[in-house]
Amino acid sequence: MKKLAWLLLAICSLPAVAAGKQIAIVIDDIGNHQRDLETLNLPGKISFSILPHTPYSQIFARLASQSDKELLLHIPMQALDNSKALGPGALTSDMSKEQLQHTLGNALATLPQVKGVNNHMGSALTQESQPMKWTMEVLKKRNLYFLDSRTTGLSQAQNVANLYGVENVGRHVFLDNIVNEQQLQFRLNELKYKAERYNFAIAIAHPYPETIEFLQRKLPELEQQGFELVPLSQLVERKYIQLAQAESKGVSGR
Repeated sequence: MKKLAWLLLAICSLPAVAAGKQIAIVIDDIGNHQRDLETLNLPGKISFSILPHTPYSQIFARLASQSDKELLLHIPMQALDNSKALGPGALTSDMSKEQLQHTLGNALATLPQVKGVNNHMGSALTQESQPMKWTMEVLKKRNLYFLDSRTTGLSQAQNVANLYGVENVGRHVFLDNIVNEQQLQFRLNELKYKAERYNFAIAIAHPYPETIEFLQRKLPELEQQGFELVPLSQLVERKYIQLAQAESKGVSGR
């Protein structure tokens, strides 16, 4: 009875989940180029994921924080294609627990502004449960959420995050796998369809000049079309409020 009373009290104190169609867009691969700073001019509550130890990571994080933009760490992870350059701060399959957690901790220490982490590449590493367990241990201690970029359909990242109590969400749409007007519009339409169907949707894009120019034009239209652009953490919070409310209904209905 005490557990039931506590749960019901907690649910009553939760904010109401917004009924509107909410969209989060995360711009990945930030930090290698000076032109990345121009993405801060995008309108609305865009989130940005910064590659660690890159030439413009620090200045971008500082300017983004001043503009109240949400930031993630874009941590490089082992890809299935070993010919791809992972970049500095990468987590790889041959690392021990100590090496992986030290590397991830160092990357996070350089970007204390971040609220979450998502994987850069990682089609190999996210399929391996053990490295994901070591990763989630670090995120749990630091109270950070995880966004699975879903670079593989066999990712174990969210399953392991759930096991370790790390709040997590997954990407729905890559906006710019093909960078031309027709494909960008097609993917944006897909994102809006998912937001209409599920009341929320998450997209990942990249700081390509074509993508940024496209978003400059299209983002202002979202509100007119009935969508709300929100920081990613708002959708993470929304997910867990809904799970708690569903659990409370299950408990009270027994």
